[in-house]
Amino acid sequence: MAAIATVLVASACSSSGSSSETKQATLSKDGKGKKITVWLMDDAQKGWPEVLDAAKKEFTAQTGAEVDVQWQTWTNYTTKLDTALLSGNAPDALEVGNTQAAKYIEAGSFVDLTSVKGQFDNSDKWLDSLAASGQSGDGTKTYAVPYYAGARVLIYRKDLFAAAGVAQAPTTLEELKAALTKVKAANASVPGFSALYLPGKNWYSAVSFGAGGFGVKGVIAKKDGGKWAGTLSDPKFVEGINTWNDLQKNFSTGGTTVDESTQDALMAKGNIAAIIGNGWELGSVVDPKTGDPSLKDKLATIALPGAAAGQPTPAFLGGSDLAVPAKAANAGLGATFLQIYTNTAQQTALAKHAIPNAKNLVAAYKAADPANKATGDAAEGQTWFIPNSPQWSGADETALQNAFSAIAGGGDVAAELKKAQETLVKDLNG
Repeated sequence: MAAIATVLVASACSSSGSSSETKQATLSKDGKGKKITVWLMDDAQKGWPEVLDAAKKEFTAQTGAEVDVQWQTWTNYTTKLDTALLSGNAPDALEVGNTQAAKYIEAGSFVDLTSVKGQFDNSDKWLDSLAASGQSGDGTKTYAVPYYAGARVLIYRKDLFAAAGVAQAPTTLEELKAALTKVKAANASVPGFSALYLPGKNWYSAVSFGAGGFGVKGVIAKKDGGKWAGTLSDPKFVEGINTWNDLQKNFSTGGTTVDESTQDALMAKGNIAAIIGNGWELGSVVDPKTGDPSLKDKLATIALPGAAAGQPTPAFLGGSDLAVPAKAANAGLGATFLQIYTNTAQQTALAKHAIPNAKNLVAAYKAADPANKATGDAAEGQTWFIPNSPQWSGADETALQNAFSAIAGGGDVAAELKKAQETLVKDLNG
């Protein structure tokens, strides 16, 4: 995969040095007798098939064309996509993870949708971080359309909180600290107990606290005069990480060398009162195969509290985008399908299952299930995203993991963040 990715980016640089010369979008209704191919993750097949069926029906009614959805899985998806885009056998529309989009945008692999963006429902209200992931690095052009999102929240044992005398969910960081102090004291005899599980390598959670002090624009790094400049050493970011560090030192037994990948299973064992995770992890904790179903009525979720009530700590917003490959045989029809699949009607229906792509539709998501309130609140609030660059890689995530692991182990906060920043800036600037 790395070799193919290198070819993609190199080909873009050798031709134009940017994605500015990529194919411009059109919206076509001329589809009589045609069939378009769409690649979607099987999340839709399992979670909201009725939404897709409605979009396909409407698309055929408007264009005369049929839709062949080819189901994909995230495993090895980028390898398959890289190969298809290079060989010219790309589908007419596709789904891509929001952390993957920048590479393809830089390589000129997607159609430029800027000129037709205004014809997509709610495009002026798209979720900030999800919209940014589909844009050019300078934010002036749109190449991918937000599809749906997931947000990290605080998942906690309301029974353990209540037993410790915490009757109401905390609304600020100070209230959270006070609650965790009581929960920790009430469970002092439980071996390895974590009032809040914050393993050292869970950099997503750590950076959220940094963003809470610094702000969500340019978290980790930002463009400055055409070059990337690091923001990890900003005093306000460092201050936020000090808050995270205090929490992990005082309330977590997560250790310094592990990440969040096992936290759901550990919480199910009973010695963790709270974790920071994606909303769907609540289901993982109570899964009969991997967790403890008896905890179902004992868990609750809230947006991670921030400095003031009603101002949650910024959450990392993950999710998916939709795009039209530049070499698609039916690019105009592909764009029209995406327009229909993301219109208000379809996104409102999708909101029964996942966070929709626009802020004005999140209310429908929260109304669908009381359990959705926390992730909906997080998505409506400030969210942050990784530097929108094709140069972002797993190596950068490792640098952040190493930094927070070292901090959790007693390392100097400012020094470790500066070290990570130097690595990240070097990578981002090629």
